[in-house]
Amino acid sequence: MPYIIAGLGNPGQEYENTRHNTGRIILDALREEYSKETFAFSKKSNALVAVAKIGKEKVTLISPETFMNNSGKSIATLVKSVKAAEKLVVIYDDFNLPLGRIRISFNRSSGGHNGVESIIKAVKTEAFLRIRVGTAAETAKGLAKVPHGEEKIEKFILGPFKDDEIKALKKVSKTIIEAIAVLIKEGKEKAMSVYNAG
Repeated sequence: MPYIIAGLGNPGQEYENTRHNTGRIILDALREEYSKETFAFSKKSNALVAVAKIGKEKVTLISPETFMNNSGKSIATLVKSVKAAEKLVVIYDDFNLPLGRIRISFNRSSGGHNGVESIIKAVKTEAFLRIRVGTAAETAKGLAKVPHGEEKIEKFILGPFKDDEIKALKKVSKTIIEAIAVLIKEGKEKAMSVYNAG
């Protein structure tokens, strides 16, 4: 069963460089690294899809063209069983982590993320891999400067990355590209122990 790597976000030019599109931005960096293909629109999945090769493994990259809270509809067209979901990797933004940090986890709740909630409902399991990518500013103590209140949160996640934040995101993209190679070649436990340490 091949790995399926999904990058979450919203379709459309107005959302391109927003924090909520972090998953899509990272997925594109992954495609540039591991695939000779450009993304092609799949009508069946309502998603941008490309095939990549990581080590000896053939991997499908998928970026839903639905809005974030309907991401599961696209992903369920490729992940058709609970067993298949074990090889699903979902990359998405997390404003509870400072920019530059990532967390790899397996079989967790959605943590209130609408895209992940949609996937859990669609594939009927929480047992899939997630790579949460921090988008928040960092406090002096190294914690995330979390926005509070629905309006502030929405404004923050739908706001564009600043130039210096884009540089930080490019740096973290390289880390995620490495982490995914470790995950696929050596397993999720190894990837978690190496990349969750920071």
